[in-house]
Amino acid sequence: MPNTAVAVAAPPERLLLGPGPSPVNQRVLDAQARSMIGHLDPWFLEVADQVVEMLRTVFRTTNRLTYAVSGTGSAGMETAVVNIVEPGDTVIVGVNGVFGGRIADTAQRAGADVVALEEPWGRIVSPERVASAMKAHPGAKMVALVHAETSTGAHQPLEETGALLADTDTLFLVDTVTGLAGVPLEVDDWHLDVVYSGTQKCLSVPPGLAPITFSEKAEAVIDRRSTTVRSWYLDVTAVRRYWGGDRAYHHTAPISSLLGLHEGLRMVLEEGLEARWARHAEVGQLFQEHVQDRDAELLAQEGHRLPQLTTFALPGDVEEAPLRKRLLLEHGIEVGGGLGTFAGRAWRVGLMGDGATHANVDRFLHALDELLDG
Repeated sequence: MPNTAVAVAAPPERLLLGPGPSPVNQRVLDAQARSMIGHLDPWFLEVADQVVEMLRTVFRTTNRLTYAVSGTGSAGMETAVVNIVEPGDTVIVGVNGVFGGRIADTAQRAGADVVALEEPWGRIVSPERVASAMKAHPGAKMVALVHAETSTGAHQPLEETGALLADTDTLFLVDTVTGLAGVPLEVDDWHLDVVYSGTQKCLSVPPGLAPITFSEKAEAVIDRRSTTVRSWYLDVTAVRRYWGGDRAYHHTAPISSLLGLHEGLRMVLEEGLEARWARHAEVGQLFQEHVQDRDAELLAQEGHRLPQLTTFALPGDVEEAPLRKRLLLEHGIEVGGGLGTFAGRAWRVGLMGDGATHANVDRFLHALDELLDG
């Protein structure tokens, strides 16, 4: 049969203002396109060490066991859960959106008895509710909360729960996939034990890696396990030898992705972490004020709204899916639709990393006005 030429896969121009991925700076793309090198090459191992040090800075931690999981944020979630949980453990999970539900599901698959603290979508899980659950289950192995719930835009407070658990044997697991480098996070000061994120949100690096950190308290729990971790690929006891031990081979590290993360982290630190938090806060507040001026309803709990991820219902009887499609095809802007109880009525707009700019707010609002008037 004759050969059929396949065209080059050239993506169309899009402004990514959805729940992820976020826009990626050309510096990061250039870093990922550099020459291939071995994952055990001495030069690359130095780069990997620099990635770890920069991640410690961004996480605000001195944790020895800090690295980037070879996989997306969901791989970070599984790494966090399956390395801690053993069959029969009690795990308390806040479920107020998609990702709290996924933590609960993953813990159940690992054999845990899950106590789900369910809240309506868009609401936070109050520290008082966590405290009450701990009184009812004082032997719980772990409490898990989502810091930045991507499905709702809810911004979960962590400090009070961290203080509650600090002097107990219970570990505190936090999902900050959409939070890291976008809103304040203090792993050590807030007594967080297992924290994971993703690269494709406020770090503005392509998806494919999951930054993660474990406290000494969490490492001790891993070292005392009586059962084998239910994942060969994500088993910390093996992977940590590559990242901080004798550099033993476990799997081939995603070299190009790590070079991109290295450059993305350099850009975060060049801007300054506090300045980056402030930029997200200012741009997000501006956007939320202006979108409400157009009669949109913010769906996350007032006082606990993420600036970098806004979930809102469109005004009146507007059908969201056709309008969202027109926004993409006519204006080249991608946003996300609602999930779960928000499906069919909400948009999720992300102003994350390189996407958190006044110019992007203006472009989105201009396009929205045209669509609503048309």
